[in-house]
Amino acid sequence: MNSLLITACLLALVIVQIGAQDDYCFGKDNLRPQTRHFTSKTAYQIAKSTNIEKQYLVPGCTPQKIWIFHRHGTRLPSKSTIQKAPRLEQLRDSIGTNYRKRDELPENILCQEDLIALKMWKWNASITPDMENYLTSQGYEDLRGTAKTYQKYFPEVLIKEYDSEHYLFRHTDTQRTTESFKAFTEGLFGANSGAVAQDIPEKDVLLRPYDYCTSWSAQNFKGDGSESAKFRNTALWNQTMADISARLGFKYTLEVSDIELMYDMCRYEQAWQVDRTSVWCAAFLPEHVTVLEYEDDLKYFYKSGYGYPANSRLNCHAVQDMLEKLSSKSAPNVISYFGHSTGVQTLLSALGIDKDEVPLLASNYDQQGNRKWATSKIDPFAANFVAVKYECDADTENKEKVIFFLNQDAVDLSWCKVGLCNWNEVLERYSHFVNVDCDAYYCGDGANAMSISLGALLMTAIVYLINLM
Repeated sequence: MNSLLITACLLALVIVQIGAQDDYCFGKDNLRPQTRHFTSKTAYQIAKSTNIEKQYLVPGCTPQKIWIFHRHGTRLPSKSTIQKAPRLEQLRDSIGTNYRKRDELPENILCQEDLIALKMWKWNASITPDMENYLTSQGYEDLRGTAKTYQKYFPEVLIKEYDSEHYLFRHTDTQRTTESFKAFTEGLFGANSGAVAQDIPEKDVLLRPYDYCTSWSAQNFKGDGSESAKFRNTALWNQTMADISARLGFKYTLEVSDIELMYDMCRYEQAWQVDRTSVWCAAFLPEHVTVLEYEDDLKYFYKSGYGYPANSRLNCHAVQDMLEKLSSKSAPNVISYFGHSTGVQTLLSALGIDKDEVPLLASNYDQQGNRKWATSKIDPFAANFVAVKYECDADTENKEKVIFFLNQDAVDLSWCKVGLCNWNEVLERYSHFVNVDCDAYYCGDGANAMSISLGALLMTAIVYLINLM
């Protein structure tokens, strides 16, 4: 009788172990599709394109100038996230208790490897609130790497010797962009090159226009009534929160703030050490992450994307600067700015890049699986927009051309030939930025600003005619 009982117990244990082996295991997943959907906290090494080698070389054309808008590299969390991080140790212990005490394991349970790794996790107490948003060592390498990559493909322009007339650098007044600038120049010239950046103006409307636009900051992109808030009230969202909680062994649905804290730590740790796995990512199946990603994209779509028409005007100064600098025949030949996520996204909005025909809504998640506005792709850590101006002797009608690169992938605009655009058409398409008064336009009524600009042009013409008399 005892031998039969022992046999039955062993058989049951084998069955449980076999079942556990069939469950998803993040630590053993070589593909880890979740890591490609971490929105603005996606690691650059995961999000960047590998197509540039096929796209940069244009027969009969020579690159002449490069204009770059570069987001800072991987950073530490915000002050509030750092202060909340010790809460994760409490959640870690609760999850361990759930797996010891719960009679019935949930569906899609954590595999043994993920559970062991989670139990061993500890918050790095050396990361203190005064270090909020600091660039990490990986973030430094992100920028060193992009500099080396672009220099490899455009050595004629990105020359290896620093020349203050040839190069123009500027960054915002933050530690993460200052260090990103240093990393980028180290990648170009090596250490101790003496490269300097322009002085930061007191009112930086070129790189941080959103800091000085109260109408923009007043937009409701995540509060009550927003598409983000509506999505967080859908059955899909609520079921996702319940599924994540059950996967971690809880008999109730966790607070959304706890789930988001685990998700943030997963994303940060994965970006800090790309070649390793964050134990907190094991809490989320791929289908969970796509739901979390969409809610984040909804916020960004209305904060700095195509959700509000005013967003396309916000980066007027940067677009105007790009058009002027690339049109000029004189130095500098390389213009490189180091800014932030909102700067990248509003720049893309101004240029009409990655614009979906159907706007993102709380109600159309199922239809937006292949959306263009996916911040995981367009705005990871160290995101970069690069405009390369070419001189093409082979084309007698349109000698000047440009390719726009986003994260090392040529931007496909419908009015360009496989990413290669005629410069005169670029100026025509973005003519509303060429002569407009950006100070009035970027944070005001677009029509009024245009009328101001046209009025100024008319007055200039009248004065010109008077002088001819």
